[in-house]
This record gives sequence, structure tokens and C-alpha cells, in this order.
Amino acid sequence: MNSPSSKSKKSSEKASGGEKPSALREWLNAAVFAVVAAFLINTFLFQNYNVPTGSMERTILPGDFLVVSKLTYGPRLPLVGYRLPGFREVKQNDIVVFIQPRTDENYVKRCVAVAGQTLEIKNRVMYIDGVESPLPEQGQFIGEAAPPNYPDPAIFPKYAPYNKDNYGPIRIPKKGDTLMLTAQNYEYYRYLLEYEGHQARLVNGQVLLNGKPTTTYIVKQNYYFMMGDNRDNSLDSRFWGYVPESNIVGSPLFIYWSWNPDLPLFNIFGKIASVRWSRLGTCLK
Repeated sequence: MNSPSSKSKKSSEKASGGEKPSALREWLNAAVFAVVAAFLINTFLFQNYNVPTGSMERTILPGDFLVVSKLTYGPRLPLVGYRLPGFREVKQNDIVVFIQPRTDENYVKRCVAVAGQTLEIKNRVMYIDGVESPLPEQGQFIGEAAPPNYPDPAIFPKYAPYNKDNYGPIRIPKKGDTLMLTAQNYEYYRYLLEYEGHQARLVNGQVLLNGKPTTTYIVKQNYYFMMGDNRDNSLDSRFWGYVPESNIVGSPLFIYWSWNPDLPLFNIFGKIASVRWSRLGTCLK
């Protein structure tokens, strides 16, 4: 026969055992915390970006993995799209990660002109507000130069007499600008109007905005002109136009990993042998 003290001891052990969380619950709590922490870090602080193309060679190589700061220009709140204040605005010659507005893909390019500036390219030489802007230190041309007065049908805006090496002059739209909308400049602003939530059409020489004839429009946000440092191998603003401020993701800080992206992961020894150790920790500018 058990004594009262023995029964009390057993009931106490059961009570304490019931309060102790199971291993599964502990694992789930840790997993939830990790997911929430990763979400908050990725949304508000830093994001990693894997470079898929050679458009920024030799500054950035395919297979480089970048740490991107969202604090520099301010993180965007999910769903609502509102941007929190950052340390500063995008500047000319910044390397920027952004969402390509026509495809919704993440791109990394150099901002060569900011809102309110006028860009022109003459025989591969770039001018911003009439002042020559030199090619970045690691920038390059790898193809044949396109001659002047030789329009490229793939160029932005549609029907413009430009090509990749002879472009503009073109003014980058700035918040507060009043645009005069005509049949002649419709293609310059068509996508801008769509980015700002409007339906734009050209009917019988008249610009229609949300179905109504419109001759003027006030720009609601700043825009940027992005180009790759590898000027002959870059699908950039010369081909799809301005980047709205709302599409800015962040500023790449440094390369934390780099290897040959063409080697498959199952070739583990070849993949490890392809690591570019000298690039790890390289700061970007």
C-alpha cells in the first residue's frame, strides 16, 4: 500500500511532466521563429542576390552572390508598397538592385542618370546634362559600335531613331514634372503612365488616359535610367525604359560568394574548385 507521501510525489512528477514542452513543440517553435526572423531580415534589412548574367562584367560576374542592403534607400512594406525612409536616395553611378518594371524580375545595373537629368550617348560616349560621364573603371565594350542614324527597332522608346551607342537626348522624368502628352511623345511616357496606375492608349492621334482625352500629366514619383557596365551585353533602360522609384530594391554592399555558374551542382568537386576566392568580400562601387 502506497503512503500519502508516495502518492503526492507521483502526482507532482506527473504535473511537472505535463508542463514540459515536447521535443516536437520545441522544434516547431524554433522553426517558426527562424521563418519569421528570416522574413523580417529579408524584407527590412538585407537580401541576397545571385547574379545570373554578364551585363555588369567586369564589375560583377555571373555566379557572384551579393549582400543587398535595403536600408540604404529604405525598405518597402509588403502588399501596400509603401517605402520606409532610407539613409539616402539613389545617386548617379550607384549600383542598384531593382525590379525590372516590364518583367518583374530582379536586376542589378548601374544608375547612370537620376530623375531630372538629361542623358545622351554619342558614339559610345555618355553625357549627363551635357557633361561627359566616363565609363566605369571595370566597364567594357565587347562588340562592334553601332553607327549614328542607324535605328535599332528593339530600342526604347518604340520608333525612336536611337541605338545602343547613339541615344537621346532623353530627360529622365522627375516627381512633379508636368508632361505634355502628344502623339509624337506617347511612346516615351506610355509605360510610365501604366506604372502609375493608369490605362494609356493612343487613338486617332489623341492620348487617352483611362478612356479620357488627356494633354498633360503630373508625374507622381521619380524615375531612373539603368545601364550595365558591360555596355554591349546588357539589356537595360536603353531597351525597356525608366525604372520607377517604387521598384528600387536596394544597394549591393559586397560579394559574399562567387563560383562558376555554368557547372552543375552534382559536379561538387568541380564546383568547389571553381570558387573565386579572391572575389569574396569585395565591396562594390
